[in-house]
Amino acid sequence: MSRGQAERDFEEFYTAAAPKVVHLVYASTGDMTVAQDAAQEAFARAWQRWSTISTYDEPLAWVRTVARRIAISAWRKQSAQDRAYVRHGAPATIEGPGVDRVAVLEALQTLSDPIRESVALYYIADLSIEAIAQETGAAVGTIKSHLHRGRRQLAAALEIKENDHA
Repeated sequence: MSRGQAERDFEEFYTAAAPKVVHLVYASTGDMTVAQDAAQEAFARAWQRWSTISTYDEPLAWVRTVARRIAISAWRKQSAQDRAYVRHGAPATIEGPGVDRVAVLEALQTLSDPIRESVALYYIADLSIEAIAQETGAAVGTIKSHLHRGRRQLAAALEIKENDHA
């Protein structure tokens, strides 16, 4: 494949897939800046390896996995920095989105990491249960259990939040 063709193929892939990756990471982290940065970095890494990644059955799966790992690392680093600011007296201020979005993001954050990842991959990345199992290395039954528990826990968390405002 010529370099020009590779660039066009990657650009087409990026245009179609980037918003999906950003939304997935955003749902997992609750931080749009982290989501955008992680997606950009993942796509930059994909471009560096495009001759190989373009031959994969699911290049998007590779990018999603890399973006999630980058976001997790960034989130951990930011959490450590926030704790340091609090310890040293500097307030950690974050401007938030609208009330509904905050409620959903807060509810998502109440889920354990594996459950939140399964819920995000299923509802935001629109992956099948089998695809989630393959991408995460978990059993199909485990993913089904994560989704069941995730839906139940989200419903409870959102109901509590709504009752707080009633």
